[in-house]
Amino acid sequence: MDYPIRINKYIRDQGLASRREADELIAAGVVFVNGQKAKEGMMINEKDKVELRNIQKKSYIYLAYYKPRGLATQAPKGQESVITKFRAEGLFPVGRLDKESEGLLILTNDRRLTAKILGVESETEKEYLVRVREPLIKNIERIFQKGMETESLGKLLPAKAKVESDHNLRVILREGKKHQIRVMLAELKYTVESLKRVRIGKLKLGDLNPGQTRSLTEQDF
Repeated sequence: MDYPIRINKYIRDQGLASRREADELIAAGVVFVNGQKAKEGMMINEKDKVELRNIQKKSYIYLAYYKPRGLATQAPKGQESVITKFRAEGLFPVGRLDKESEGLLILTNDRRLTAKILGVESETEKEYLVRVREPLIKNIERIFQKGMETESLGKLLPAKAKVESDHNLRVILREGKKHQIRVMLAELKYTVESLKRVRIGKLKLGDLNPGQTRSLTEQDF
């Protein structure tokens, strides 16, 4: 950790709360630095003692969810989506899958998880099974591995790809730009027929069917 560091980032990096939740805790007067109530935006040095007092430990929920094809992760007001489906339970998706894609999403009420999985410093892999209409060429693996320069997304980081049959490809990403796999394949003149996410980090989709959930713990991430 590089010091000095803003207090809400310090609290987040300690795994105590998200940055937004940290600001709420500071405003509520339950965060103390060296015995004094913390102030929003203050900087923390290495020798400072940061404490959270008189707060009830939040009960976190984690679910693996198989998002079915045809259901958007987020949609305009009035339309069903993953967000509206689980809003009453206080859960939100970590990241997203586009409407025509399917597979693994994580649902939680723990905002710390977003930074852990999607943050700029995250090394979390996401694995996908893709089927395309046109026959695949073998050197697509090398093209992905080098990192692609795309018209709409710019320069993309190297990705792992393995051709499993004439029309099926396994792709592993460390970044997750919008429609990234579809854009990469479209620029190589391929038509994606199906796209399924089967893994996030060490968490696998497993035997879930579309629409089903499975309970998780923090140890699963």
